[in-house]
Amino acid sequence: MKDFGMLHVYTGTGKGKTSAALGLALRAVGHNAKVIMICFMKGDVTYGEAQAFHFLPNFTIKQMGRDSFVNFRNPDPVDIKMAQDAWKEGKRILLDRETDVLILDEINLAMAKKLLDTQEVVAFLHEYRKKTEVICTGREAPKELIDEADLVTDMQEVKHYFTEKNITIRDGIDH
Repeated sequence: MKDFGMLHVYTGTGKGKTSAALGLALRAVGHNAKVIMICFMKGDVTYGEAQAFHFLPNFTIKQMGRDSFVNFRNPDPVDIKMAQDAWKEGKRILLDRETDVLILDEINLAMAKKLLDTQEVVAFLHEYRKKTEVICTGREAPKELIDEADLVTDMQEVKHYFTEKNITIRDGIDH
């Protein structure tokens, strides 16, 4: 694909960061681009996107986080290792130019919570994204990543049925 190589950041407290990345992935696949999505925090195989990718050509999801919540105040060493392994895989994919679009789902939060070194991630993305479109999602995107990005969307929650109507996660919509 030509003209790829931009860095997108989807961040903020609102819903839709991963969904926006998946929308971009759907468009890219529609133009015969190859997409790889690495999930840093979402290891649960019942997520809709983890099941749907089987139906899309040229779209691969690699779930590399655990299937439960990470304690960010006191991260378990396994969570740090899983985040670092996911980042190593992302770097390998970029170096090997294995894909047209690379989605690093929840990498922003992994950096913000010190599971990954922000300076190293930003420097690597600056140097090696070249012809690969890279999408970084997650709350609390570090300033250094925002400064490096070509596109930043800050999704802010205005109203949410979780709190407004006490509705829980719905499969196919939220999960």
